[in-house]
Amino acid sequence: MIQSETLELLEWSRLCQHLATFAATKLGAFAACYLHPPATQPESLDLLAQTKEAYQLETSLDTGLTFDGIQDIGESLDRSELQGILSGEELLAIATTLAGVRRLRRFIEDQEDVPILKELVADSRTYPELEQEIHRCIDDRGDVADRATPKLAGIRTQMKSLRDRIYEILQGIVQRKGGALQQQLITQRGDRFVLPVKAPQKDSIPGIVHDTSSTGATLYVEPKAIVSLGNQLRTRRRQEQVESEAVRRALTEQVAAVKPDLERLLVVATTLDLATAKARYSLWLEANPPRFIDRNQNESITLRQLRHPLLVWQQKHEQGTSVVPIDVQIQSYIRVVAITGPNTGGKTVTLKTFGLAALMAKAGLFVPAREPVELPWFDQILADIGDEQSIEQSLSTFSGHIRRISRIIEAITTSEEELQVGRELQVGRLKVVREQPANIQPANIQPANLKQPSTPNSSLVLLDEVGAGTDPAEGSALAIALLKYLANTTQLTIATTHYGELKALKYQDERFENSSVEFDDQTLSPTYRLLWGIPGRSNALSIARRLGLNPSVVDQAQTLLGGASEDVNEVIAGLEAQRRTQETKAQEANQLLQQAESLHQELSERAKLLQERERELKLSQERSVQDAIAQAKKEIAQVIRQLQQGSQTAQNAQKATNALKEIAQRQIPAAPPPKPKPGFRPKVGDRIRIPRLNQTAEILSAADNGELTVRFGLMKMTVALTDVESLDGQKPENVLKTPSKPAPAPTPVSRPATAVRTSKNTIDIRGSRVANAEIDIDQAISKAIDFGVLWIIHGKGTGRLRQGVHAFLEQHPLVERFKLAEQSEGGTGVTVAYLK
Repeated sequence: MIQSETLELLEWSRLCQHLATFAATKLGAFAACYLHPPATQPESLDLLAQTKEAYQLETSLDTGLTFDGIQDIGESLDRSELQGILSGEELLAIATTLAGVRRLRRFIEDQEDVPILKELVADSRTYPELEQEIHRCIDDRGDVADRATPKLAGIRTQMKSLRDRIYEILQGIVQRKGGALQQQLITQRGDRFVLPVKAPQKDSIPGIVHDTSSTGATLYVEPKAIVSLGNQLRTRRRQEQVESEAVRRALTEQVAAVKPDLERLLVVATTLDLATAKARYSLWLEANPPRFIDRNQNESITLRQLRHPLLVWQQKHEQGTSVVPIDVQIQSYIRVVAITGPNTGGKTVTLKTFGLAALMAKAGLFVPAREPVELPWFDQILADIGDEQSIEQSLSTFSGHIRRISRIIEAITTSEEELQVGRELQVGRLKVVREQPANIQPANIQPANLKQPSTPNSSLVLLDEVGAGTDPAEGSALAIALLKYLANTTQLTIATTHYGELKALKYQDERFENSSVEFDDQTLSPTYRLLWGIPGRSNALSIARRLGLNPSVVDQAQTLLGGASEDVNEVIAGLEAQRRTQETKAQEANQLLQQAESLHQELSERAKLLQERERELKLSQERSVQDAIAQAKKEIAQVIRQLQQGSQTAQNAQKATNALKEIAQRQIPAAPPPKPKPGFRPKVGDRIRIPRLNQTAEILSAADNGELTVRFGLMKMTVALTDVESLDGQKPENVLKTPSKPAPAPTPVSRPATAVRTSKNTIDIRGSRVANAEIDIDQAISKAIDFGVLWIIHGKGTGRLRQGVHAFLEQHPLVERFKLAEQSEGGTGVTVAYLK
């Protein structure tokens, strides 16, 4: 009884009505309206798992679960079992329900990560053959279709023929004797076709009068010409009814044969609809899934930004005021919380909010609080809230509270006795098992037959204005005794009070905690915020002073109250101010933390973006290189094909060589010049290298103008300091620079002023053909490019070889000019080519 009273006091039925609005079927709405929290924690966990999976489907999919076609067919199933004949509409409802549940089952089976819902629909049989048979025999209007049986189709064909014959005869009478009719129309009275005949002219149309108008001026006559046809039509109609009833009876018998499976389908559909309604309601509430904790494992109750669900509904649907959330943080060792503060401060709403949160978690609903949502599973939630004063029962306010508290203690005691009996049975079973042989199991004591005891101290008790309604001294003493008793017998008790003596319990017993509702002294109104660790202070005198009560009266009251109370209020006020300061600092720190997290996230995203760009650039470069290589290979292949297809002359070979060099220069990026190695200072006697001559020389002397006299082999020559390097590749320092006199700009000397003829820049092609000579000359030019000049010995002879050489040199890209050699160097038998 006290459990039902608690649900009523916490307004659980209103929350269930709100939940029902999110159901898609009548069955789901009915189940939501009469939702009761389960009796065991495993049941709550199963319900919560269903809600989580339905919530996942609602948030991850566009449509979520659909329940189209599913109807309440429970009464129809019961009547079919009693051999009643179902109507066409009822049979259609069964068919659409089968189809709707089948769609649900297939939809759930196609989803991932919903094992609980899949298990729920796994064994559901939807009987598609029964659904098809119903749709074959019953049309969309709920009537038996002609295709149901051949006999029914034949009867209806005969009825149509009779009806057409009757209309034909009546149309003829209307045309011949229209003056005797009140209206030229054909109507029906019952199942007979009649004409509206004027009363004075009834003899002009003989027949049977089936009805008259209210004034008696019109008689509804069935002409004798169609009486026989009407009788036949009535007979066929009766035959049709008998045949239709036979079809519906056969379908009803098929439904009755599978009634248990269809009832299970209804249970599955209702369970799915209820889980979906819970998920949608939780989504609408912006709620989060709870986690049941074990306070014996030092886990604390955590409910941050907890909101009252009924106030949220009122705010959104009834344009109520905004809901002020509360924070609930209760350590594992706390057994009693005393909430103090002024009236209308929100103490009772706090009790109801916490009580509803515990009930919602038990029933598989999400809790309207910020994650994480952590609270125990309470096997009993017992409340004494409000005034149970009754004139009829001669109950005062105090008596009403005591009666209800007595029922609460009785429920707790009963739970404790069940626990003790369970323990004794468990101990007895263990003793019997020890005394039995190893291969014998006692038959009269089985684990499944034992009633599992409830968890110790697993009840939640909510007391509003504990000890109120009587003498304050006695009331406070009773309240202290009651709270100490509850601290020993329940898991958690939350009580509101105005008694100052209860505030001191925290400092006598660590299982007690103080809390208070905040009150704004400036506006003389509550803020509805819940403050933990600080007892509420009395505001009666300050409120009276601000509301304009005579100051002398307030001062006299303060004197009678004593200074100790004022000191306590000042201490409490100081604690509240200190708490507000700490909260402000915490908010500022939280803002800084959020800014830092935001900045860190932004930097991480930028770094990720840069890495992505670098990767894309690298890939782009690799693709460009691959494209360039592919293009170069294509062009080289084309050059080779042209060379192979054309005449293989030296000129064509030279063109091919030039084309390949052009491709190489275009596709292969120029290598950066090697960095000079500083620190080399040439001295007389050092061995140096002249890169442009590809010769190694010895320094004979150094002049002040930056030139060196060197010797290599039998030759001596003067070279610029910039044209030499050490044997290991170091460039020389300009030792001739002085800070007072700027050094003159060096004149680049690419080649020696006097060409020197050696074996490396001389080629002898005498006796060669022009084509072969061109190839040899091209190779010699490449080798002699550093010398700047090439001596080509071709001989005098007929002059054809000389002409071919000159023609080749004219079009060669590396030849600047050429001439016949001096007479001393060979005359017309030698050509000197000057290279670029």
